[in-house]
Amino acid sequence: MHRLLESRSTTLTTQQEAGTFGTGWRARAFRDVESRLTDRGFPCVFSRNAFRKGLLLFSFAEDAGSDAIARLGVELADYVELSRNWNGRLDTAYPLLIVFSPAAVSAGSVSEYQAFGWEVLQKLHHVDPAPWPENVGTDPGESSWSLCSNGMPLFVNMSSPAHEVRRSRNLGEHFVLVINPRERFDVVAGDTPSGRNVRDNIRARIDRYDGAPRARQLGSYGVAGLEWWQYGLPEEDVDRTDACPFSFREAETARPRV
Repeated sequence: MHRLLESRSTTLTTQQEAGTFGTGWRARAFRDVESRLTDRGFPCVFSRNAFRKGLLLFSFAEDAGSDAIARLGVELADYVELSRNWNGRLDTAYPLLIVFSPAAVSAGSVSEYQAFGWEVLQKLHHVDPAPWPENVGTDPGESSWSLCSNGMPLFVNMSSPAHEVRRSRNLGEHFVLVINPRERFDVVAGDTPSGRNVRDNIRARIDRYDGAPRARQLGSYGVAGLEWWQYGLPEEDVDRTDACPFSFREAETARPRV
């Protein structure tokens, strides 16, 4: 069992447990992820490192109905609690992959998959019991905005089977939300000389893996671009003119911020 889960009761699935699935869509989803993250050309060195060390955590969703969202909310909160005491080392930086069954998503295009992803994130926001962090913007149009859950800023990567050009955002036949605490990117690949070198290396790998120019929306948190742009990338090499589907909870919007 994952050593950080040994003393906790959780419904999150460890990488080792997911690897024992014999048949069914969960087994297929795991094999798809495995095939991507064992490919030496896959650009995200953090994900490849996490898979090599057996650090991935999974949540498998049959659908996105109210009961499923409630369960996902509990699991996401559990993941955040597990992540609070990170020691800053890559060998303890474990991502969470929320994987949806093919029956859960009625989509065929990149934009349709991403619309589904934003719908899920919106629902998770509404069942999140914790207050929004005071230092994080509530409007996705603000450079300080990041999705938050249980009081922690997160980064979300939407990976869908519809991505053919941006292969680095395709983890197989299932729609996947790859979630990491925002802090981990800031520590390892933030706006510092070493962090910029890490980002430049990964983005050069993206160019080679995808065989196409990287998305214009890839930036650095709080410095270049908007964070929500990077959650779901367009297939085409275009500027973004659309508005973010995410909206902050009305009850908290009406409450004065201290």
